[in-house]
Amino acid sequence: MEPGGMTGAYDAVIIGGGHNGLVCAFYLARAGYRVRILERRAIVGGAAVTEEFHPGFRNSVASYTVSLLHPKVISDMRLVENGYRVLERPIGNFFPQPDGRYLKLGGGLERTQAEFAKFSVKDAAALPAYYDALEVVADLLRDMTLKTPPNAGDGLAMVVAALRQGRRIGGLTLEQQRDVLELFTRSVRGFLDGWFESEAVKAAFGFDAVVGNYASPDAPGSAYVLLHHVFGEVNGKKGAWGHCVGGMGTITRIMAQVVRDLGVEISLEAPVASVLVDGSRAVGVRLESGEEVMGRAVIANVGPKLLYERLMDPADLPPDFLKRIRGFRAASGTFRMNVALSALPDFACLPGAGEHHQSGIVIAPTLDYMDRAYMDAKREGWSREPIVEMLIPSTVDESLAPAGCHVASLFCQQFAPILPDGRNWDDEREAAADHVIATVDAHAPGFARSVIARDILSPLDLERKFGLVGGDIMHGNMTLDQLWAARPVLGHGNYRGPLKGLYMCGAGTHPGGGVTGAPGHNAAREVIRDGALLGRWFGRG
Repeated sequence: MEPGGMTGAYDAVIIGGGHNGLVCAFYLARAGYRVRILERRAIVGGAAVTEEFHPGFRNSVASYTVSLLHPKVISDMRLVENGYRVLERPIGNFFPQPDGRYLKLGGGLERTQAEFAKFSVKDAAALPAYYDALEVVADLLRDMTLKTPPNAGDGLAMVVAALRQGRRIGGLTLEQQRDVLELFTRSVRGFLDGWFESEAVKAAFGFDAVVGNYASPDAPGSAYVLLHHVFGEVNGKKGAWGHCVGGMGTITRIMAQVVRDLGVEISLEAPVASVLVDGSRAVGVRLESGEEVMGRAVIANVGPKLLYERLMDPADLPPDFLKRIRGFRAASGTFRMNVALSALPDFACLPGAGEHHQSGIVIAPTLDYMDRAYMDAKREGWSREPIVEMLIPSTVDESLAPAGCHVASLFCQQFAPILPDGRNWDDEREAAADHVIATVDAHAPGFARSVIARDILSPLDLERKFGLVGGDIMHGNMTLDQLWAARPVLGHGNYRGPLKGLYMCGAGTHPGGGVTGAPGHNAAREVIRDGALLGRWFGRG
């Protein structure tokens, strides 16, 4: 696996040209590795792409907002110097309420406290302590993001790594340790009930716990998903979210140019059919075209379900590992829409244009509403009162739509990946989309009339277009049994697969979903480490 090895073989072959694959390629190429990325679509970027979905209307068609991209990745790849720019939202989220009121979250502590006081003076007073508690645990996650989890089965090395990574927890006060335990194990409702009394306030924070999470806010462990969405930053401001100028595709376009400048080969329209195995080692891949691409390291930037259940022969995998992968859960309950609009939506609770149009507009007024959405999806296949987050990036980036018009991203939960009673998403996607539009129209009358065109991505569409098995935007559920050293399977939480030479660098590894770049960064480090060890073993290091 030493750089510059076997003639005709690459040092590393990466399956999938999403952002983590590009990040992984960058660090490998910078270390002198000869790298080839194989992307099945005609555009690089995976789910972080900007595409024209209607003449004159462009949008981030899948991933749609920025916060979690790691500052080290931004700095090392010199993204800012190459045109990366993020505009922070003036407020975080805007929540219309069914009684005609609204709540704005973000824009500074005092502003948020004033908003909370409209619903509960007690909740406004509790906010500073809540933020402090959340920030302590978010800092723990930030500290662990770029560290390889301790790997079960590695003996003393595992123990040492676990002790090192657990040291910060031991340094917390007892109260802070209790907060850590609650955030990792409790339901988001149970956690928030301990802090706030207003249902609107609890919904404002609880929404993050159902983003990409096909679960009720009453599900144990759902509080962690809330935490996963707050450990990022924008332009150095912790916890902030923003719009990438040019859409999310700008990020991956810049990354692709950076790695090409380092000599990385990117092959588009090159779908991988299978991983090639020789004995107990992955040695390359076979494309659907029949071409075989050999590599000393085969690195998968696809989800574990896709890699191990569809791209590999079951006979090449250890039986218990295969059993665990088949039990790995992948279903985020997500339904995505991109809509072209002739006008901004006008909300009945807050008429006219304003800063709320540049924020996340969230229709999910209470935790009970979110619970009903999930129960509907379990019973009926999709929610009759869906959770909808709408972003309108054209309010800050005029390049995305014609003058006077807008584009909007609608991120919707809860929609079952497999419909009951033998029904198919191809038959129901339009009806579900109509219902989402009607849900927004109920809060912003006239919204439905303003829709010029729409691009619909049901869970099945997300799987077909982006390779997200089960439509899971996280490459696998973000539950306690599928996190950290157990992501995707205990004993393989260190980015290494069950075969020599096989690695994983996607969101199905630590720290999980979102446009972070961390899995790609960390996987590259492990590939390089293994290559250095191999060189020393054979006297070449």
